[in-house]
Amino acid sequence: MRRTLDGLKEIAVIWSAETRRAVRSGRVVVLLGLYSMFSVLVLLIVGSIANALRDEVSARLADSGNGAEAATAVAAEMKKSFLGVLAGNDPAMLEALSQVPVVVLVVFKITLLFLPIYVALMGFDQLSGEVGPRSIRYVTVRARRSSLMMGKFLVQASLLVGLVLVIDLGVFLYARITNPDFTASSLALNLVKYWLAAIVFSLAYVALTTFCSSLFRSPAVSLVFNFVLLFSFWLMDVVGRAYEGQFLGFARFVTPSYYSANLLHPKLSEFGISGLAYAGFALLFLGGAHAVLRARDL
Repeated sequence: MRRTLDGLKEIAVIWSAETRRAVRSGRVVVLLGLYSMFSVLVLLIVGSIANALRDEVSARLADSGNGAEAATAVAAEMKKSFLGVLAGNDPAMLEALSQVPVVVLVVFKITLLFLPIYVALMGFDQLSGEVGPRSIRYVTVRARRSSLMMGKFLVQASLLVGLVLVIDLGVFLYARITNPDFTASSLALNLVKYWLAAIVFSLAYVALTTFCSSLFRSPAVSLVFNFVLLFSFWLMDVVGRAYEGQFLGFARFVTPSYYSANLLHPKLSEFGISGLAYAGFALLFLGGAHAVLRARDL
């Protein structure tokens, strides 16, 4: 018990010190700007397309003599069809997704493609940045290697939680302004839901970055290897979906992105399965990082 408490204290000290240093550095500002620019670009493109389609449908219905009710019905049917393409034909899922503007869902889906790359850029040197110049030796004299690893992991996770919340809040506020029927209560509830889904998804990739950063002394090599693994996961997912029902189809089950489909599912059991899958990936990657740090000469 005492050993566990000492380990938790070490993790807390490392997390506190590294978080303060990260916040004072310019990297957080740059990463927030990068994430914001990407999200705003996607938001504006998707929003403009959605508005153009809505105006076109309204204009054609007005020319044909149909009123606002017909336009609303057509828009609802188009939204339902679009959601079916994005999320399948699960009635409970479609009902839950229909509660938010389509622009929010599209930005969320595109963000999930971007987040693993963003995470890699955010923390590729979390361990290799100290292993290379051997400054890590000064820390491991006073703290366990496992405590250092967990402290570094939690620093990146904490920063990511804050950055994702800022961006998601901006997306939902935009959706609230451009969609008057999107109520404040629905905004608050779905903001928490979408933010939690993004965090559950991201933490597995934070752990992957920790693992990649533990393997090499050069941060640049860690980053390249991280990108290689991300591309490999993406390729296995594509191949697995293309050969669904065949032997190669099982490849998609070993990729984290496969389990993202139910992160927004209203049923706790469906969300829980996805959450457990991402927790399993995170533990696997962190276990690998810990094994590497224990075995290597620092």
